[in-house]
Amino acid sequence: MPLVSVVMPVYNSAATLGAAVRSVLTQTHSDLELLVTDDRSSDGSMDLLMEFARQDKRVLPESAPEQGGAGRARNLAIERARGDYIAFLDSDDMWLPEKTERQIEFAKAGRAPLTFTSYFKMDADYEGESTDFIPNGRVVHAREHVDYRAMLVRDHIGALTAMYDRTVLGTRLMPEMRKRQDYALWLSIMRDGADARGLPEPLAVYRSHQAGSLSSNKLSLVRYNWELYREHEGLSVPRSTRALAGAAWQSLRNSRI
Repeated sequence: MPLVSVVMPVYNSAATLGAAVRSVLTQTHSDLELLVTDDRSSDGSMDLLMEFARQDKRVLPESAPEQGGAGRARNLAIERARGDYIAFLDSDDMWLPEKTERQIEFAKAGRAPLTFTSYFKMDADYEGESTDFIPNGRVVHAREHVDYRAMLVRDHIGALTAMYDRTVLGTRLMPEMRKRQDYALWLSIMRDGADARGLPEPLAVYRSHQAGSLSSNKLSLVRYNWELYREHEGLSVPRSTRALAGAAWQSLRNSRI
């Protein structure tokens, strides 16, 4: 049974952290480790994590030496990983119980080193657990196949669903960027020749604003996307402009779900 290393960055997430952690610990594929990096929280998140660690040895929390943002927190967790697969979940989202099991089966069957799935969206004030989540029709559908060229036009991978095979790709860290580190990681993997495969079944739940809203946080990503295209990927201004238009369209479309 392959070991899955689950990477979770945490910063002042006490209100949603419990549900996120429990959604990992209740996976039907139980051979996993939850590598949590607390980015110097001030709301008791680390105390909550230590309590989980006392109850379940698979929970492995660590405090960041200094506050460095989500990308650095994820990398600190990846550097500790022992698993065959690296998977990602933020501290305000959740996995459905069969997510890991179904995704490993899918990755093995398709010999796909980078996979992702469809996922549900829930309102920001959702207070339930993954085990009692009722499908709500708000689904972001995974594309069947994504290559580097398609990813430049639009980020098709929901980070809460992404998983890569470390036995094939090696240990891949996120670039040291303030935002969009996850997108940059998928691009770097695909630039090296590995396409991504999407599992159509929605197996995770993303906490978002009400359907129809386009948050200021999403709008702020425009600048970071531009920096990613120009500085990290080295695209020309025309190609960066086309990519940015695709990213903006995706944000608008997903905000309606």
